[in-house]
Amino acid sequence: MNLVYADADGNVYDHPTWIGLGRSGDMVVELMEDELIPLPEGATLVGLPHTRPIGLDPKKGTMAVLPGDVQAVGALMPQGYTRLNIPSYVKTNKDEKFPLFGYTAVVWKDGQFYVAAEATDDPERWNPLNCDRRDVASGVELLTTKYPENRLYKHLSNCALGYECLTSSNTFLQRWEGGVPVSYSCNAGCYGCISEQPDDSGFVAPQTRMNFRPTVEEIVQVMMEQLITPDAIISFGQGCEGEPSTQAKIIIEAIKEVRSRTSNGFININTNAGLTDHIRGIVDAGLDLMRVSTISALDDHYNAYYKPRAYTLKNVEKSLKYATDKGVYTSINYLIFPGVTDREEEIEAMIGFVKRTGLKLIQMRNLNIDPESYLELIPKPQGEIYGMKQMMDIFRDECPDVVIGSYTHIPPDKLRGK
Repeated sequence: MNLVYADADGNVYDHPTWIGLGRSGDMVVELMEDELIPLPEGATLVGLPHTRPIGLDPKKGTMAVLPGDVQAVGALMPQGYTRLNIPSYVKTNKDEKFPLFGYTAVVWKDGQFYVAAEATDDPERWNPLNCDRRDVASGVELLTTKYPENRLYKHLSNCALGYECLTSSNTFLQRWEGGVPVSYSCNAGCYGCISEQPDDSGFVAPQTRMNFRPTVEEIVQVMMEQLITPDAIISFGQGCEGEPSTQAKIIIEAIKEVRSRTSNGFININTNAGLTDHIRGIVDAGLDLMRVSTISALDDHYNAYYKPRAYTLKNVEKSLKYATDKGVYTSINYLIFPGVTDREEEIEAMIGFVKRTGLKLIQMRNLNIDPESYLELIPKPQGEIYGMKQMMDIFRDECPDVVIGSYTHIPPDKLRGK
C-alpha cells in the first residue's frame, strides 16, 4: 500500500516505494489489510494544508517525513462510511487549523485508492451522486413560488443550492429525510460547531446559521409538503440552526397541527436533548424519531466539547430514556474520532449509557474537526486503545439489539403501523 501525497498545485501522486500509514489519535500506526476498502463513490480526496506526509521508508525500515514541497492527503467520506484512521502527517505550522471536515487515511493499492474505513450503512440515499442538482433547482423554484412568503423555504434554498446540503435538497425534492430548521440559538457552545464559531476560535464555520424565528404556519407548510408519502421523514435540528428544542413551543404547536391533518410519514428531531422538560413536551406532541448528538458518555469529555449551558449529560440521559419509554425510536448521533472513541474508558461508559437509555440505534458520524485542536481539548486516555474496528465489534457483542449504522432508520414495525 503506497503513500499518497499531493504537490503544491494539488496534484495527487502515489509514492513508488514508501508505504502509507495512518493515525490513531496522536499515534502514527500501520494500516491493516482488513481496515482498507476501495475509495467509495461520493468520496473526495483533499490536500491537508500546512502539512507533510509521514510514511514508512522501506529502505531504512523507519517512519519518516516525506521530503520536498508536498502535503499529506486525506479522504472526505460520504455518509454510510465510518473512518478507522485519520491521515498520517506532521504540521509545518502548528498554528494553522484544518477546515471543519472529517479526514480519513488514504493509500494507493492494487491500482486504485483505498481508505481506512468501514461501510456501516447503505449509502444509497445519501450518496451525493444520487442527488440531481437540476431536480433540486426545479424543486426550489416550485416551492418558493408556491410559498413566496415562507422564509424557511428561502433559507433552505441557500442550503440546497449554495451548500448542496443533501437534507435540505431532500426538502425540495420531497423525498426521504428533509429538514425544517427552527432555532437561531443554542444551549451549547460546541467546539466544532459548523454554523457558529466565536471570533477567536481559529475555525471558519462552513455554514451560516438561520437568523429568524419561523412562524408555526411556515413550519407546518414545510412539514406538510415533506410528509406526502408514508415513509417520508421531516427533521427538526439541522446544521444551519442552533438547538431546536429551545423553540419547543412552536415545534409542539406545529406537530399537533400537522398530525391533525395527516398521519403520513415520520417526525424526527436532531437534538442535544439537554432541555429535558422541552423534550418531554415535544415527545408528547407526537414525535416518532429522536436522534441525540453526543461525543461521549463521560462527563469531562462531553463537557469539554459541548460546553453545555444549564444542562448536564444526566439531562441528556433522562431525555433519551423518557422518549424511549414513550415509544419513540431513539438513536444517538455519535461523533467519533479514531484514537479517542475507541479508548477503553469511552467504550465502557457508552455501553452503560446505551443500556440505561434503551436506545435502538448508534449512528456513527465522523467528527469534523482539526485533530490537534480536539486532542488538546479533551481528557488524556486512561486505558487501552482498541481500534475503531474492534470497538464496533464490542458494541455489537455487548448490545446485540442495537443497530450500528450511519443515519436514521425507520423501524419496519412502525412503517407497517402507518
